[in-house]
Amino acid sequence: MFGRIVKFFIVMAVFTIVAGISTYITLSLVIKSEDTVLVPDIIGKDVVNVLEKLTELDLNTKVKGSQYSVEVPKDHVIFQDPSAGSEIKKGRDIKIVVSRGPRRIIMPNLSGISLRRARITIEDLDLCRGATSSASDMVVDKGDIIAQFPLPGSSVNRGVCVDLLVSNGPRPKSFKMPDLVGLQLDDALLTIDKSRLVHGEINVKYHRDKPKSSILEQVPLPGSRIEEWQPVNMVINRKKSLASNGSLVSEPSKRIFRYRIDKGFLKRHIQVKLKKGGFSQDLYDNFIGPDHEIWLIIPTDDEATLLVYEDEKLVHTEIFEN
Repeated sequence: MFGRIVKFFIVMAVFTIVAGISTYITLSLVIKSEDTVLVPDIIGKDVVNVLEKLTELDLNTKVKGSQYSVEVPKDHVIFQDPSAGSEIKKGRDIKIVVSRGPRRIIMPNLSGISLRRARITIEDLDLCRGATSSASDMVVDKGDIIAQFPLPGSSVNRGVCVDLLVSNGPRPKSFKMPDLVGLQLDDALLTIDKSRLVHGEINVKYHRDKPKSSILEQVPLPGSRIEEWQPVNMVINRKKSLASNGSLVSEPSKRIFRYRIDKGFLKRHIQVKLKKGGFSQDLYDNFIGPDHEIWLIIPTDDEATLLVYEDEKLVHTEIFEN
């Protein structure tokens, strides 16, 4: 009887020990499984997807560098450490090397695309910006690429510099410079506007035997070859004030310019420019309703010419002296 009791207690003790060991092993495995993960195979995977995957596994990605590779596309993983299948703790680092793609590439055709798009393409291919030149072209739109070097289709190393030729658009039309000498300033400025030129410096010189406010000299000279939007400088025979819609009132320390817009229904874009000493200054630039009047104070420190534009068309000039 006593032997049975002893045997019973021995069996129970063994059972308890075995159960305890099993529980310990089970808990250890569960805890260990919660603290560790298996490293996935990321070779050949896109680096963006790799970052997302490793972040989900609570692993840190460390980029150790990049290498050229013919087999692995650009921005894909070439090498990883630890290797796939390794069991590591969460929060550990996974070191990777990223592919830069093949060292040699086929030069793309950049002709006909914008300079901005061409530069983005060059940078995406790890190429270098070279010299950028420009020229007129009747076919290629302004700002687009006419030609490039290296040529499209050629095999080049990444890092090579690419030179670009950019279109300025069609060459400006050329024609003979009209003769402005002897014209009144108003007529000369209208001729310049109609000829798609721009007025440059307006200087003064006095000749008693010449009509007041007439053009004495011009540059470019009459008959010379010029292009659209080329500036024209003039020398005029001075006179004090021109009778017109505008009126100039002199006071001891200032001049007040008054200009009235004609009657009508639509607002007009009024610009008033002051040219003196070879420089142009905007005095007024706004939309004004019909039958309204503007008043401007004109500086009195220098000789100057006042130009008034309605809807970008020259409608009035005023010449005055200090």
